Amino acid sequence: MADLHWKRIVVKVGSALIAPHKQGCSSHYLLGIAQFIANCRANGCEVVLVSSGSVAAGWHRFNGIDTPSVSVKKAMAAAGQADMMATWDKLFDFPTAQLLVTHGDLRNRERYISIKNTIFSLLEHGLLPIINENDAVTTDKLKVGDNDNLSAMVAAAADADALIICSDVKGLYTKNPNIHDDAKLIKQVSDINDNIYSMAGGATSDVGTGGMRTKIEAAEKAISHGIETVIVNGFDGDTFTQLLKGQNPGTLFTPFEHPMQEHLHWMTHTSQAQGELIVENDFDGNLDQHTPLTSDDVVAVTGNFSVGDTVLVRKGDGTKLAKARSNYSSCLLNFIAEQEDRDFANDVQQKTGAIISDKNIAILE
Repeated sequence: MADLHWKRIVVKVGSALIAPHKQGCSSHYLLGIAQFIANCRANGCEVVLVSSGSVAAGWHRFNGIDTPSVSVKKAMAAAGQADMMATWDKLFDFPTAQLLVTHGDLRNRERYISIKNTIFSLLEHGLLPIINENDAVTTDKLKVGDNDNLSAMVAAAADADALIICSDVKGLYTKNPNIHDDAKLIKQVSDINDNIYSMAGGATSDVGTGGMRTKIEAAEKAISHGIETVIVNGFDGDTFTQLLKGQNPGTLFTPFEHPMQEHLHWMTHTSQAQGELIVENDFDGNLDQHTPLTSDDVVAVTGNFSVGDTVLVRKGDGTKLAKARSNYSSCLLNFIAEQEDRDFANDVQQKTGAIISDKNIAILE
């Protein structure tokens, strides 16, 4: 009998589990994961699956290519995504749904809300959402780049209680366990700091794009939203037996006691600055909730952005102050900044709305 204390979880599965040898999808390691997901659902725990593997799954269809170009990788992703979904679908006796996203979707507030609503609707109607980055169409500018961080963004969007990241090792070790025999597994982490990141150099696969560091990054995103995060060995079937018993088979990252509010978390960890608003080095404004920046505050504007885009507020010496949502485009702001008539500039009123972010600035729209 399961002893789950979660109501909703996100499970992240990587390419090495989907297509271990780049010879198409294999159910060898996926059977245990699928059974775990089925058991969770049977015990009242909703599940969202973030599944990498489209490129690895489609690789074998492009014979004789050892180092594919970007366009061929996209073609591999297009071919492999269908195979990957078919493989997952065969492993479940309940309906699944595919949701392909890019970072461009997630960092746009309107599309982010749309993704949230889609996930909630699928769960409400008993479907298993299977989410992947849309590798067939995304570009360097629009991609997350690894599904570890994507899974944390999805966990936040889904209001999950827990994020389970399947790796090729049991969790975070003091040293790379593939090299050092005296490496010790860290069972619990309550504070992700530089020391934790320094331990995250090893345990990567030649199939996936993420290593241990990206898993720590994902954990940091998730726990700041109050989401318990566990890095586990997805190749070991006993991992999922332990999870169902409420045990910790890997490394547990404990969530913040006081999580970031939803919009602040999105601005900090998902939204991406499209430009910068630069203030004087002696700027001493209090960047607090709903604090506006006026045309008098900003001395320069860099980058190209539109109304509603996220921008970084920094001093001329490079000191980062906060993130903000711009109420005007960079084109108009540059025009205002060039005006000598400050009365005209002031008539345009405030340039930005809610200043939200860096790590300790909690501001909402």
